[in-house]
Amino acid sequence: MQPYEERLSAPRSWWFIAFLIGVSMGLIMLPFGTLPMLGGLIGGAALACVAVSSYGSARVRVVADSLVAGEARIPVSALGTSQVLDAPEAAAWRTYKADPRAFMLLRSYIPTALRVEVTDPEDPTPYVYVSTRNPEALAAALTAVRSA
Repeated sequence: MQPYEERLSAPRSWWFIAFLIGVSMGLIMLPFGTLPMLGGLIGGAALACVAVSSYGSARVRVVADSLVAGEARIPVSALGTSQVLDAPEAAAWRTYKADPRAFMLLRSYIPTALRVEVTDPEDPTPYVYVSTRNPEALAAALTAVRSA
């Protein structure tokens, strides 16, 4: 059983915007006839939905002694202390406190995050920043895997 799994899916408003992009493409194609308008509507909406789905498909998991954040797989043994970040602190670590060498899986529509120090001396990455809706549960899962 996995101690933690989360998909950083996009908010519903983004799906509505994708639909509106399809409507816009349909209106742009309207002067060329009904069939091009339908093609623009369907094609524009489909492409926008693919983009929203792709961006919102990032997953955060703690599995097999590793933190999997998006495409990155980091062994828990290489991670140090975790810091739960509320919305203002997460915003600070995304902006003026951020280190350019850090690994960041961030989504602007998720206000909270978890910051975990990287303790591997051969890794130049100082910390991992992961947007998550439940940073306390992710920190607890990392602690549980580390102590097991």
